Amino acid sequence: MTNNKVALVTGASSGIGKEIAKQLLEDGLVVYVAARRLEKMKDLEALGAIALKMDITKEEDIQYVVEEIKKSNGGIDVLINNAGYAIYGAMEDTTIEDARRQFEVNIFGLARLTQLALPYMRGQKSGKIINMSSMGGKIYTPLGAWYHATKHALEGWSDCLRLELTPFNIDVVIIEPGAIETEFGDVMLQPMIERSGNSAYSDMATKMVNMTKESYEKGGGSHPSVIAKLVSKAVKAQKPKTRYAGGKFAKPFMFVRKWLGDRIYDKIMLGSLQ
Repeated sequence: MTNNKVALVTGASSGIGKEIAKQLLEDGLVVYVAARRLEKMKDLEALGAIALKMDITKEEDIQYVVEEIKKSNGGIDVLINNAGYAIYGAMEDTTIEDARRQFEVNIFGLARLTQLALPYMRGQKSGKIINMSSMGGKIYTPLGAWYHATKHALEGWSDCLRLELTPFNIDVVIIEPGAIETEFGDVMLQPMIERSGNSAYSDMATKMVNMTKESYEKGGGSHPSVIAKLVSKAVKAQKPKTRYAGGKFAKPFMFVRKWLGDRIYDKIMLGSLQ
């Protein structure tokens, strides 16, 4: 056992999750990292992290990770729910099976892990649950219906959870990244073309691909460390904010969506595809 706070970072094999793990190690926490690809977390192990294999959609994997942490450290003090991915393509072109998996990873797996982590936090009357949303939890883009649905759901779920856990002195924090330099761009484009490249939405899909590629070629994303620093800030804060937004486009896009209304936002989104 250790007196240091124990953190679990999911989806730590790349991108934002990997940077968060590095930052929390630097901050002096005991850091467990979980992902499907153990081999992609060797660098984190070399820095002192404890890597565990977990598919967030598998109950046995989730239980295994929580039990392993309990055995060595009693429980999780800081849960970073970072595991997630995005499917893009027209709503009509996306199978319900693919849509269900999007929710399984981005909502239900995250929720189950949180359920298993909570008894320890409630018992010690302290803890932090940090949920990786997105500016996509407040805004929307063409061909992203299922992805945005999960992030909008995560925002509401987190708000309710925050109220439920206030009596137990457990903080619930939402992180809203903007455009980040990760695998995200590559991972979303090819499947989007496979779904909608030859459908009634092919023109929109092609324009989305071109716009996204052009954006990333022009240095269209912030480094993941920007988000890792926000997480670190939330972890260290005695009274963290309910939300932290950061990374390219996050604050201006959410500002436009909130204050200028749906129609103007729609025009901006569709105009960007011209």
